Amino acid sequence: MDEQKKVNGTGMARIMRAMRCSYVGLTAAYRNEEAFRQELLVCLALLPVACWLGHSNVERALLAGSLILLLIVELLNTGIEVVVNRIGPERHELSGLAKDLGSAAVFMAIVQVVVVWCLVLF
Repeated sequence: MDEQKKVNGTGMARIMRAMRCSYVGLTAAYRNEEAFRQELLVCLALLPVACWLGHSNVERALLAGSLILLLIVELLNTGIEVVVNRIGPERHELSGLAKDLGSAAVFMAIVQVVVVWCLVLF
């Protein structure tokens, strides 16, 4: 356990390392994943709209949170795809299923955005 602390650091050093890893992941997703770029642009456009249209802080949080959740799910889906692709180029039923399930999660996150926005705004 102590060796793990040496590798990851403690306190502020650990936080800084984690932030750097997050930055690397976000920039990699932006550079390599068109779906992430598209969803990010939609979210950046809708976040100010969420702040403007939400009548209360709870409504603003629901509208903005649904958008942020979409980006989180897309990042997780990208992670699944990267790991599956790393395993090997050959087709395998379980690899395809893993990718399909990740895609389904993104779809459900999009449905959730639409439902939340409709319920809050209408």
